Amino acid sequence: MKTEIKNDERGLLFLDGNYSRCLKPGKHKLPMFALAEVKLLKVDEPFSVQDKNINLFLEDEELKQELDIIDVQDDEIVLHYEDKKLVQVLRSGKYAFWNVLKKHGFKVIRLDNPLVDESISKNIFLNPALSGFFQVHEVFSHETGLLFLNNVFQNTLKPGKYYFWNTPVSVSVLKADTRQLQLDIAGQEILTEDKISLRLNFICHYKITNPIKALLEIKGYDQQIYILLQLVLREYVGMMKFDDLLKKKEEIGSFVLDKLKEKEKEFGVEFIFAGVKDIVLPGEMKEILNTVLIAEKKAQANLIERREETASTRSLLNTARLMEDNPTLLKLKELEYVEKICSKIGNISMVGGGTVLEQILSLVKNQK
Repeated sequence: MKTEIKNDERGLLFLDGNYSRCLKPGKHKLPMFALAEVKLLKVDEPFSVQDKNINLFLEDEELKQELDIIDVQDDEIVLHYEDKKLVQVLRSGKYAFWNVLKKHGFKVIRLDNPLVDESISKNIFLNPALSGFFQVHEVFSHETGLLFLNNVFQNTLKPGKYYFWNTPVSVSVLKADTRQLQLDIAGQEILTEDKISLRLNFICHYKITNPIKALLEIKGYDQQIYILLQLVLREYVGMMKFDDLLKKKEEIGSFVLDKLKEKEKEFGVEFIFAGVKDIVLPGEMKEILNTVLIAEKKAQANLIERREETASTRSLLNTARLMEDNPTLLKLKELEYVEKICSKIGNISMVGGGTVLEQILSLVKNQK
């Protein structure tokens, strides 16, 4: 009895049900004294014999030379490459691959470390074969990432895309926004030194400079900054009288900013700006201030009116003195008035003696 093995095949010879040897390409004469069986295997497929343990064949040294064998432990996965191309991920078990037509490569990944080795190209994560075996975290250009493994802080991450193996070790990335941030205090009720209640709308700009300090060492750093801001505002407004506060409104921001800068290292942030948006007064205080404002404006108006009257009287007095010292000037002034009167008269009737000018002047004097 003969059998023929093709170039892309290998034959496993079994005699009386027991493995005997591997048959290479060519024609082979089978023994006649035992029940012979040949199982044909394709060398472009993984080595596998149904219902047979792979260890049964690994004692054949000649067969082992044509196989690449990988034993994957329970705490591992293995990346399987064929001709430097990723083809699959191997889980726990023993595998054998023919090395006749293809070159095989293996990369062992330990499941107790989710970090991806730098020697592994990130392009392989686009391969569908890796679907479900990894997770990705992205840190944007305006962020700093804090890496945690099993809830234990490891290190900071710069902007970029980071890949991690899915393992029993949990992976989380806490992100800190490093852009300029704004904190608003709206309608903060504060009493001045003279017990006047008012509400402040205040803003503060800051940036996170130490993400570890701000996010890890302080619980709710933004809430604590908010409370600090409230206390500083109360400190400043509480020692100012209402009128002084209105006059020094622009100085509040500078005072608060100086106080905040004393706490920068403690909070891991840089305070950039602080300022008052507006001061809101209660209704009765608005009415009082409006009354005061109206009174002030009236007083100013009266003062201006009196100044104008004084200037006008002084001008008339100067004119009278000139006309008293200069009869000709007085005569000219009379003629000026006559001209103004005549411009409004349609007809003039003459009665009695005297010139027209004399009669008009007489009328003017009589009217006076």
